[in-house]
Amino acid sequence: MAIRIGINGFGRIGRNMLRASFNDPELEYVAVNDITDAKTLAHLLKYDSVLGTLREEVKATEDSIILNGKTIKVLAEKDISGLKWKDLGVDVVIEATGKYTKRPDAIKHLEIGGAKKVVIS
Repeated sequence: MAIRIGINGFGRIGRNMLRASFNDPELEYVAVNDITDAKTLAHLLKYDSVLGTLREEVKATEDSIILNGKTIKVLAEKDISGLKWKDLGVDVVIEATGKYTKRPDAIKHLEIGGAKKVVIS
């Protein structure tokens, strides 16, 4: 069974985490949380000024990114207390905003959001 992952913050680090590990069969990306709309996030994922164009097919709907036919839900919660990772079946959250780097903040992903683990970038 794959580890289900959510990414909080889909800037350069969040996108590159996804790019680097998307094809790993042991990982399944479930959701990303970012205040930018799904269409813009999909474009930024597809086209990177350093890494170049992503070979995989990238599409967007109003509330998701579709990467090689796999749907990744796009959330737009400014406060991480509003993220319900458990409802999405997320096991691990990658905290990539740069904002929640201390334990008292990042632990909200676990205690309120219901994720099992948090990785802080």
